[in-house]
Amino acid sequence: VQLQAYGGGLVQAGGSLRLSCVASGRTFSNNGMGWFRQAPGKEREFVAAINWNGASTNYADSVKGRFTISRDNAKNTVYLQMSSLNPEDTAVYYCAASLGSAAIMDRRLYNKWGQGTQVTVSS
Repeated sequence: VQLQAYGGGLVQAGGSLRLSCVASGRTFSNNGMGWFRQAPGKEREFVAAINWNGASTNYADSVKGRFTISRDNAKNTVYLQMSSLNPEDTAVYYCAASLGSAAIMDRRLYNKWGQGTQVTVSS
């Protein structure tokens, strides 16, 4: 069972990126999914979460209105569309599958993690 995150890179402030997280080995269509990020020297923090069917989402205050999480269960893929990026968004971004079906914000309730993808925003 693997979660593979794609789409990171270097972007200028004000730009956009879309991250994708593809699950292989089993389906996560019944699980809530989330994106987290970790900047150098900082704790891993919650970014966004989506419930099993995409009807419910949660966002960290720092990304509300700029980031959008979505999912396509037919493709076993979760997306994070990031807009109006700023240097404070620079981090390694991780996708994860939760133990439940809701849009969970607590990282302790996630038990499957991808390997992370680097996002760097230059000023």
